[in-house]
Amino acid sequence: MSTPYEQTTVVVVGGGPVGMLLAAELAQQRIDTVVVEEQPQPRDIPRAGTLHARTVQSLLRRGYLRTPFPGSLTSRHTTGFHFGGLPVLEISAPTAEGVPVFHRSQEELEALFEARARSLGADIRRGQRVETVHPGPRGVRVGIATGDGEHTLEADWVVGCDGARSTVREQAGITSTTTPPTFSALIGRVRLLDPLHVPPGWTHGRDGWTLINVNPHGHSRVLTHDFRRPLPPRHAPVRLDDLRAAAEHILGRPVPMDEPTYLSRFSDFTRLADTYRTGRVLLAGDAAHVHAPLGGQGLNTGLQDAFNLGWKLALVARGDAPPELLDSYTRERRAVAASVIANTRAQAALMRPGPENDPLRALVADLLRTPEGGRRVADEISGQSIAHPDPDATSPLQGSFLPNHRFDTPDGPRTTAELLTPALPLLLLTPNADPALAAAAEPWTDRLLVVPVDSPDFLEWQALLCRPDGYTAWAATDADANPRALTTALTRWLGPARTAPLPSSASVSG
Repeated sequence: MSTPYEQTTVVVVGGGPVGMLLAAELAQQRIDTVVVEEQPQPRDIPRAGTLHARTVQSLLRRGYLRTPFPGSLTSRHTTGFHFGGLPVLEISAPTAEGVPVFHRSQEELEALFEARARSLGADIRRGQRVETVHPGPRGVRVGIATGDGEHTLEADWVVGCDGARSTVREQAGITSTTTPPTFSALIGRVRLLDPLHVPPGWTHGRDGWTLINVNPHGHSRVLTHDFRRPLPPRHAPVRLDDLRAAAEHILGRPVPMDEPTYLSRFSDFTRLADTYRTGRVLLAGDAAHVHAPLGGQGLNTGLQDAFNLGWKLALVARGDAPPELLDSYTRERRAVAASVIANTRAQAALMRPGPENDPLRALVADLLRTPEGGRRVADEISGQSIAHPDPDATSPLQGSFLPNHRFDTPDGPRTTAELLTPALPLLLLTPNADPALAAAAEPWTDRLLVVPVDSPDFLEWQALLCRPDGYTAWAATDADANPRALTTALTRWLGPARTAPLPSSASVSG
């Protein structure tokens, strides 16, 4: 009997928050998308619940979040945060951009993005497992195990969002750069039997650290970071006694607990894929990068992968832009992941126990309490330092994130976030912009919104091309706002002006 066979445009392997957000981004661009997820429903996992400022800002620009009041770009929200367990950072963001740290469980995020993806037409297939991935020059054959047997999907593109042990990464032959772990960590959701005598938050103790979110009326989240050697095997099973023993050793006191609802193991092992794309196969999230979950940066990095990739893959999949546009995905996002890995490795080094490291911790704490040092590291952790510099840029604004300005438009007042909610590129033209720019952009208006704007905010530009992910592709003042420069930028980021469709079956090189 033959194996059932289907065709689609994009298969997203893995339906966690990253995969579901990517599916929603693609479906919003009218790309036929199938998500294959082994779990029958979102899992209640006590991990990855911190959304940092740049992710909050991106979600604001897609309508997932709203600011409770208009806010401004000059006033700021500020919240305390840690670095390597030391409570020395202040993360801030303009009030116009929402809060700098927002807590939402991974289960809630996955369900939120799945609902959006389904409402936009994405085909979500839960309870199915991808077993084989066979890339070819004109498509990718995906073998899927279902409750009814084997199934084959032929896709133009496949994106592996299937986690640290990615089947897609392995079968596509994408190599990685790794570093070995220096500590072993356990995480559990348990009932603490003596919660008032358990130190909340980060605590430095013997041979490691604990992080305990104490709930005296229910289950608490308990993490241990144990630097003792030898480290246990990464995939060794976890028992309640293991978590209790590690917490008691580090804290030097009894930590009675029972009723575990979740137990797992992790470490500061790192992996960074050497490329995020080979031919028609791409990676995002933990399939592309793995590091210690210090500072809650992993989920945020993965969600930003989805925002970066979604609009680019949509343009290529529709035939509007050539496949080379996808090379910018690896170039931009791999650099960010490398920075996050360096940041988390620095935190792990700072956490290494022993009196010989106490002076180092004191020195770093003093440096991070300074305005310059603290702001630099806080912006790195919160993602607000992310930019995509371009050596050929004609403006220093190129590659920067466009703030949430207030604009007056022909359709009434709008913010940057509101204009970006449809996930389309924007050409913003102020009253002083050369009228020839709108005419120059007209051949791209099948995939571009041209918006005349004025603003009470100070604008450093007279014309600006904003990518759907919120980053500036091109900006100009009166002196250099010429149509030729604009058409060059439009061709680079949106593909050639519409004359005839690009062949969707063209061979694709990695």
